[in-house]
Formats: sequence, structure tokens, C-alpha cells
Amino acid sequence: MKKLLIVDDSPEIRKQLKWGLGKDYRIFLAASVDEALKLFKQHSPSVVTLDLGLPPDIDGASEGLRCLQEMLQQRPATKIIVLSGNEDHANALAAVSMGAYDYYHKPINLDELKIILSRAFHLAGLEEENQRLQISASQDQSNGYSGIFGQCPQMQQVFAMIKKVASIDVPILILGESGTGKEVVARAIHNRGIRKDGNVIAINCGAIPENLLESELFGHEKGAFTGAQNRVQGKVEYAEGGTLFLDEIGEMAPLLQVKLLRFLQEKVIQRVGGRDDIPVDTRIVAATNIDIQDSIKTGKFREDLYYRIGVITIELPPLRERGEDIELLANIFLRRFGQEFGQKVRGYSTAAISWLRAYDWPGNVRELENKVKRAVVMAETPIIEAYDLGFEEKHPGTDAAESVESLNSRPMSASASALDFSGMTLKEARRQVENILLKQALERAQGNIMKAAEELSVSRPTFYDLLKKHGLHQG
Repeated sequence: MKKLLIVDDSPEIRKQLKWGLGKDYRIFLAASVDEALKLFKQHSPSVVTLDLGLPPDIDGASEGLRCLQEMLQQRPATKIIVLSGNEDHANALAAVSMGAYDYYHKPINLDELKIILSRAFHLAGLEEENQRLQISASQDQSNGYSGIFGQCPQMQQVFAMIKKVASIDVPILILGESGTGKEVVARAIHNRGIRKDGNVIAINCGAIPENLLESELFGHEKGAFTGAQNRVQGKVEYAEGGTLFLDEIGEMAPLLQVKLLRFLQEKVIQRVGGRDDIPVDTRIVAATNIDIQDSIKTGKFREDLYYRIGVITIELPPLRERGEDIELLANIFLRRFGQEFGQKVRGYSTAAISWLRAYDWPGNVRELENKVKRAVVMAETPIIEAYDLGFEEKHPGTDAAESVESLNSRPMSASASALDFSGMTLKEARRQVENILLKQALERAQGNIMKAAEELSVSRPTFYDLLKKHGLHQG
């Protein structure tokens, strides 16, 4: 069972939490800092609930903050949830700025605390898996998957395809939206294949003017055109013995499509201004973000070329369809850029996680990488906030813990935004929106709990807890 350490000087609260949470977690109880640190070292729990008022300073927060600091020094990834009274708001803010995962004001509502704990354990599990993947990659750089991470079913299929086709020397077409990682996949195919000792030569067919692209691809002879003072080899020749990656091949002009088709059929090229056939042995991996079938129908792309380059087709999913991979990648990028820029960042606030899950990611993995890089540079605390990622503005006086207070700060559905929230407290408004989202997800999933939970990017146990909280019982 998942390990939960509860640190509180009140025997009543320890008893309440052990009774209410004992079925879900393996519980360890501590009433003082020394006892808590001893259990923490022995059992390494992923999540801790911590009362700040511990003896001998039960009316202050010095002992609780000391306990928080020592735990995070031992295991920075631990999710520590501070339990405090309303009068301890300033100390709760201080705890979050030191690296606490979240805070919760007493008196304790078990249903609400269970949701916070579920999220904390979920994130801790993702981070542990991220660490495992990174260690595995660092131990075996020759695995050929450098830079590609994913646990969702679609990415597992991509990994299986890479493994299967890498050693088969046929042209491959990679389909996917801009930013999904098409070039990374192309390099993975090369690194695992029989041409791994050769070069990977990449050229973006959509970024080079049509009148220059032919020379870039096939080279030119001296005097072939104004300014051609020397013989120059093209990208195809430079890829001899290796892989030529043709990015955005759907943008290639029709005349060049004919010349590329000839090369694929005969394995020979002619430089611009030349007449000699030059044999070249290279593998073609192409990629495009356009609808290639639609482009064929409209006559923009040759059907015979499509069949030549698309002997094997690999389709990459957009990031918005990859579920928990969003958090996995966000944490990988966080560690990478934290080390690169020397920033001591530990994780994301609950509000930031909500935005990461809810955002549509039109720029896919590339956009996520850029947002996390910006956040690591701009963050003023160890916890990345939604405004660090550029999702919302930071208002004067806003700090880390105040942002945590916006637990479910995510874009509302049309139905939710149409509600009249006047006169409601923030807690009541959140409950209304949560109720609507649950009902809509269940309706779209036709009552399938697993599908509905996946749509809302929560675990199935968390979804059941939410149903119970809102009285939406499923038979």
C-alpha cells in the first residue's frame, strides 16, 4: 500500500485520520518532530500531512517548519501537505514557499482531504516513474529512444513501431501535428537501425524557397546558375550511408516531387547543372503535418510519391490526447531545465497542474517544453505556478500559496460559465462546476467510469470519490 505519514500533536486528529484513511494507505503516526523524522527516514513515505504547531512550540510554527525543511532536504520530491488553522495563514504561505506541496485549513473534511491526497500520490507516482525512465535512459544511451517519453497507449504503439521498422531499410512517413516530435522519432529510428553509424541529415522542405530547395537537396555543379562558383554536394549525398530526414515534405513543389520520386526508384541523382547520374545509398524518412490524403485529392501531392515514401507510416498523437503524459513530460522538462539553469525547482502547484491538464496544447510537446523552460527561468519559488507557465497573470501581492488556493483554477465549460455564481462562496462555485463536469463526462462516456475519469485526467479512485462527494452514485 502507498505510505502516508501523519504528523500531528493531537491524538484525536491522528485517530480520525487513521480511521478515515487506513483503508487506502499504510499509515504512520507521529506526534513530534523527532518521531516524525525517524519514521520518515525508516519508511520514506511519498506523502506527508504535517501540522505546523508541534511540541514544544504548539502555539507557533517553528517546529513544523523545521520538520518540513529537514524532510525536503532528505527527499525533495516528497509531497508534504500542511494542515493549519485559519489563523495560521501566514505560516501556511511560508511553508509553501519553502516547498510544501499544498496546505489545508482545519477543521478537516475527510472527503476534501482524500481528493488532495489522491492528487499528491498521483503526482508522486508520476515523478517516480519519470525518474526511473531518466535513470534507465542515462544507463543505456544506446537504446535509441533518446528524448522520447510516454506511457499512454498511443505512444506505446509508436515505440513498438520504431522497434519493428528500425532494422528494415524501407522509406518511412511520419504523420503528426507540428510540435509532436516527428524529427525526434526519425532520429530514434536511425539510432536503432542498421545505419546508426551514418549521419542523419535533416532538411525542412517548407522553410527553403522552391528555387533553392533543389540545389539544397541534390547539390549543383560550378556555373549551374549565377553565383555557383564551385561544385557543391546536396543533402542527399551528405546522407550517404545514413538517413535523410525530409521534414514537411507535403510542402514540396510538384517539380521536385518528380525528381525525388526518380531518386527513390533508381537510387541515383543529378546535381543541378549536371548530367552524370550519381548513385547514393541513403534511407528516406519523411514527415508532414498536413492531411496527406486531402493533398493528394487536390493534386498538390503526387500519389505515386506517397506510396514510395509511405511504405511504413507512423502517426504521432497530439499532446492533448496523451492524458497523463502531459504531467510526465512537464516533470521531465522541469528537472532538465532546473539542472541546466541551476534553479531549485521542486514541482508544480495544484493550480498549475489543473491548467496543464485542461489546456489544449496547439503547439504540442514543443509548446509544453517552451512553457516549462520559461517557468523555470521566471519562477520566484521552488513551486511552479500557473502564472509562471504563462496561463494567467500574476496580480500584485500574489504569491505561491495564494495560487495554491486556486485549486481548481482551470477553464470552465460553456455550461459552467453560463451559471449565475452571484452570492456563492468560492467553495460553492467550485462544487457547482465540479458537479457539471462530472455529469458531462459520465454522459459522454455513456456511464463508463474509466473513460470518464480519463477525460477529466483523474484516476478511477479519485473519480469514485468525486461521485460520492456529489451524490452521483453509479449502479
